Amino acid sequence: MALDDTLPLNSLGFAKSPADTRVVVAMSGGVDSSVVAAMLAEEGYDVVGVTLQLYDHGAALAKKGACCAGQDIHDARRVAEAMGFPHYVLDYENMFREAVIDEFADAYLAGATPVPCIRCNERVKFKDLLATAKDLDADCMATGHYIQRKMGANGPELHSAADPNRDQSYFLFSTTPEQLEYLRFPLGHLASKAETRALAAKYGLSVADKPDSQDICFVPNGNYASVIEKLRPGAADPGQIVDMDGNVLGEHRGVIHYTIGQRRGLGIGGLADPLYVVKLDPERRHVVVGPKEALATRKVPVREINWLGDGAFESQAERQVLVRIRSTRPPRPAVIRPLSATEAEVELMDPEEGVSPGQACVFYEDGTSRILGGGWIWRGAA
Repeated sequence: MALDDTLPLNSLGFAKSPADTRVVVAMSGGVDSSVVAAMLAEEGYDVVGVTLQLYDHGAALAKKGACCAGQDIHDARRVAEAMGFPHYVLDYENMFREAVIDEFADAYLAGATPVPCIRCNERVKFKDLLATAKDLDADCMATGHYIQRKMGANGPELHSAADPNRDQSYFLFSTTPEQLEYLRFPLGHLASKAETRALAAKYGLSVADKPDSQDICFVPNGNYASVIEKLRPGAADPGQIVDMDGNVLGEHRGVIHYTIGQRRGLGIGGLADPLYVVKLDPERRHVVVGPKEALATRKVPVREINWLGDGAFESQAERQVLVRIRSTRPPRPAVIRPLSATEAEVELMDPEEGVSPGQACVFYEDGTSRILGGGWIWRGAA
C-alpha cells in the first residue's frame, strides 16, 4: 500500500497504518527479539518472524543433542504461535560457515583477535536476511539489538543505546547508511534489560526468564581453541615462548591458546617482573612476551572503514573523536587521520594496552551518542 501523506507516521516511521506496514523481525529465540516481535504484533503491524539456523553445535563438538539452534528455533516458533504471526526458519549454515566461521578460524591462526559477531551482522543478518525481508515485501526489518536509530539532518543516524550496560554499538559499527534506512531497533531507547523482561512477562512470553547468551554462538562453552582445532587440524602445534629479543623462555601448547595481553597461564614463573603476551607469530609458532609497558599502543592502523558521519570520510585531514577498541572498554579520545575512503591511522591520546589486529575500532562523536562508523585494526599497532 502506498504512503498516505495525510496519515501521521506510525511508530516505525511510515505514513500508513500498522496493519498496512509489514515488518520482518529477526528472531534468535532469545528474550530481546521475542519482545520486539510481540510488541510490534500487539501494535497491529503485519509481523513476519524469521529465525536463522546458523550453526549445529552437535556437529562441531561431536556431542549428541548439542544443537542449540533446535531449542532457539523452538522458542521463537512458540512466541510466533502465541502472538499469531507467521514464522519461518532459514538454513544459513553454509553461508555462515563461509562468511563468518572460516574467517574466524583463519584470523585466530594468524595471531589476530577476531570479533565474529560483527561479521555475522555485516555479512549475514544485515545482508542476506535483509535481502530476504525485501523479497517478502516488508517495509522494514526489526531486530532486538540495543542501539538507536535517530533521524538527523542528512537521514537516519546510528546512536548508542540509552542503557550503556546493554549498548551494542561496538558490534554494529559496520551497518551501512543504506541498511540503516531499512532497519529498526525498537529496544534501543529502553533504560534497562529489566524493562525488556517486564515486557516479555506482560506479553506472557515463554522466554521471559530465558538467560542471555554469553558466548559466541558457535563457541558455546567459550573454548575457542577446541573449536579451531576441529576446524583446522594441527592448529594447536606446540612451539616456543620467546622474549622480545628472541631468547627462548619456555614451550607453549599452541599459539591458538594465547591472546595479546595475557599474563596468566604462560608457565614461565620465577622471573623478577611479570611478563605479558605482546605478540603472536604463528608462522614461527612463537608466543612473544614482554613487560606490561610493551603492550601500550598509541597509533592504530585501521582499514575496511564504514563511515556513518556527515560528508566524505576523507574530506578532513583529521577528526577529533572518541574511539573504542574493545567492547568492554569505554570510548577514549583520539584523532583519526584518513589515508583513503576506507583506511586511516588512529592516534590515541592516551596509549591503550592489548590492542590486537582483528579487533574493531569504533568511532563516536564526542559529546553526543552518535556512532560515526569504524573499521578493523590490522597488522602491528605502534
